[in-house]
Amino acid sequence: MSAVLIQGGTVVNADREFRADVLCVDGQIAAVGEGLQAPPGATIVDAGGQYVMPGGIDPHTHMQLPFMGTVTQDDFFTGTAAGLAGGTTTIIDFVIPNPQQPLMEAYKTWRGWAEKAASDYSFHVAITWWDESVRRDMGTLVQEEGVNSFKHFMAYKNAIMCDDETLVNSFRRALELGAMPTVHAENGELVFLLQQEMKSKGITGPEGHPLSRPPAVEGEAAQRAIAIADVLNVPIYVVHVSCTESAEAIALARSRGQRVYGEVLAGHLVVDDSVYRDPDFDIAAAHVMSPPFRAKRHQESLWRGLQAGHLHTTATDHCTFCAAQKAMGKADFTKIPNGTGGVEERLMVLWDSGVNAGRLTPSEFVSVTSANAAKLFNIYPRKGCVAVGADADLVVWDPTATKTLSVKTQHSKGDYNIFEGREVKGIPTHTISQGKVVFAHGELRAEMGAGRYLKRPAFGPNFHALGRKAALAEPTPVAR
Repeated sequence: MSAVLIQGGTVVNADREFRADVLCVDGQIAAVGEGLQAPPGATIVDAGGQYVMPGGIDPHTHMQLPFMGTVTQDDFFTGTAAGLAGGTTTIIDFVIPNPQQPLMEAYKTWRGWAEKAASDYSFHVAITWWDESVRRDMGTLVQEEGVNSFKHFMAYKNAIMCDDETLVNSFRRALELGAMPTVHAENGELVFLLQQEMKSKGITGPEGHPLSRPPAVEGEAAQRAIAIADVLNVPIYVVHVSCTESAEAIALARSRGQRVYGEVLAGHLVVDDSVYRDPDFDIAAAHVMSPPFRAKRHQESLWRGLQAGHLHTTATDHCTFCAAQKAMGKADFTKIPNGTGGVEERLMVLWDSGVNAGRLTPSEFVSVTSANAAKLFNIYPRKGCVAVGADADLVVWDPTATKTLSVKTQHSKGDYNIFEGREVKGIPTHTISQGKVVFAHGELRAEMGAGRYLKRPAFGPNFHALGRKAALAEPTPVAR
């Protein structure tokens, strides 16, 4: 028997906080209460003056991703290890088939890559094309492999972009299967057009990236995806919402009773578009990701979306490329590999800019960093709460300790940190994964291959069948 007793802390769940010890036995939480006794040989963690919270769930990462002619720096071991150092104990990554590639073939490739993961992991699977085999493979993935979410890129024309026909077919199939459609909302046709216009004007540096992807481009795609989901009566999850236009589209749809869920990245909450005008190409290019960082005014909309409950989860889109890879686009910003890091820093940034700034309570912090993602992707209460029977994935959090975020101290293999020099107050002192202490006072003890693949069951019929239209009374037939 392996046991860890966390003593003297304040447990924080999404619904409340309370003083309690937490006993973990053989990978699960065995008891939560005051005055718990440690079994013989148990590891004792002193959490006096600290919070004990569910380990973070990052629902949007890209480890070992082949993209734009290269592969990300972090693989499933280094990326999940970095997550553990920041208190994140579960990731949901993305299987992205090439156009015409069978879904199951791509899925098996990603499963093989992920065997080295240090933390638990799961997958969304992207729909990049459509025929009867895709429809069939979606069924296999949901019913046999525990995949309950499918990703749709509305951007990246001539690569992995979905047209509306594919969106409609895939959304309808997701509805049949009890799976959640998710979308990367950017109008790929407009992006492609604007990219060519920027280059025709001689704008070839990183400053052209946000100019070719203005907020309206994201807002239009979000509205279109939401409208398609509304007609088909299927819930929808919009990833990396970065601007007021998308946030307002989600809020409006929700006010009408539609099931729309929004995700926001830690980076979009605190980094603004001035980074693209840095005279140092390496710094500007390091921030190239899609959607791009926005003008500061959009940040307040995103924070208010989290506060109001219109935005539900926080993620990172962790996708690390080094300076040499980013230099592939030195003469053409459209060739800069898109992606930044953040899996290690997310919780610290959210606590410092959210809880310390009075925007979030500790319980709301737990909601947007773990509990909501666990609920939306159907792994709650196994993940996302501190309760008897849940997985012993926990973070012990010192709200008074400080740290300066930097590439010099990060565990990610990326060679730039988008939060470079930011001092945060509130950091993890311990991370417990599967009932083992894997990070303690700066010492990372991640084990390659210790992570488990999480099957996520399909959603029950009420989640999908009781959408806005189905909840209304059936129309009375007109007598003939």
